Amino acid sequence: MKIKSISRMLLLIAAALLISSIFIPIWSIELEAPQYPEGLVLLIYANKLGGNVEIINGLNHYIGMATLHSENFIEFTILPFIISSFALFAILVALLSNKKLLYVLFGSFVLFGIISMIDFYRWNYNYGHNLDPNAAIIVPGMAYQPPLIGYKQLLNFGAFSSPDIGGWFFISAGILFLISTIIELRKVSINKTNTFISLILITLLTSCSNGEPKQPKLNKTNCDFCKMTIANDKFISQCITQKNRVYYFDDIACMIKHKSENTNSENPVYYIADYANPQKYINTTNAILIKNDNIKSPMGGNIAAFSNVKDANEFQQKEVSVKLLWLDLVK
Repeated sequence: MKIKSISRMLLLIAAALLISSIFIPIWSIELEAPQYPEGLVLLIYANKLGGNVEIINGLNHYIGMATLHSENFIEFTILPFIISSFALFAILVALLSNKKLLYVLFGSFVLFGIISMIDFYRWNYNYGHNLDPNAAIIVPGMAYQPPLIGYKQLLNFGAFSSPDIGGWFFISAGILFLISTIIELRKVSINKTNTFISLILITLLTSCSNGEPKQPKLNKTNCDFCKMTIANDKFISQCITQKNRVYYFDDIACMIKHKSENTNSENPVYYIADYANPQKYINTTNAILIKNDNIKSPMGGNIAAFSNVKDANEFQQKEVSVKLLWLDLVK
């Protein structure tokens, strides 16, 4: 049986995305540390490594990690051909309009995705665990395996691993294969298909945006600026980057200083705990800030935040205070 015209269109779009992913970074591992305020990045293409490879190799030499060279990975030789094959396969399915071939395409693509992530995990594991015993710096029991995805602290370096533009193209192609398969299996109407595609796009856009505030563990989590242990939940502040890296602060004063020293950061969103309800976090652009020297916040910011005018006014009436806005503090 032949597949619908909308499925053929989705297959052709997926093929274009796959071809494009060969020429741009598929994955990135970002490293940040006090001595590298602008950060270092390892870019993984379909056929090579890019970014700050030489600097990262120089640093890793001290802790006994193997140096990275594109020619040492057979994956970089075969991956462009595999991706190209999937793109050509998708075009062939669209031209032949064959349902069985569509199902084979989707199944093999999912299997390839699983094998690729297992191989990437294996690569990370070997890279982080097989260390030179004669390295200049040895920390007993310490391994340096980068995260498969997400954030991980490695000594004084923070490592963030995530798909890059090419990786999102690859994932999007898989989603289009899935949509096409569902359309043919369930005989979904055009209206329902458009709704489904819209939901997928919204999900993808949401996944690339800043996450929601999180509650740090009191007396266990350290402030990312002053390094003091966070003990008072009434003054907790935090910023969340577009890649969902969360920085916690024990005082809004620390968050302001962090912001001033990280002007090239990736458009973070800033939050502060509601003084009247510390489990609730307020976007700083919407917060009503009250400054009073008697508030006594951990690092001398002496600012309390409120989400509504009533609570702020009641608090302000108790003592002579100054009402501020976030822009007043960071301008």
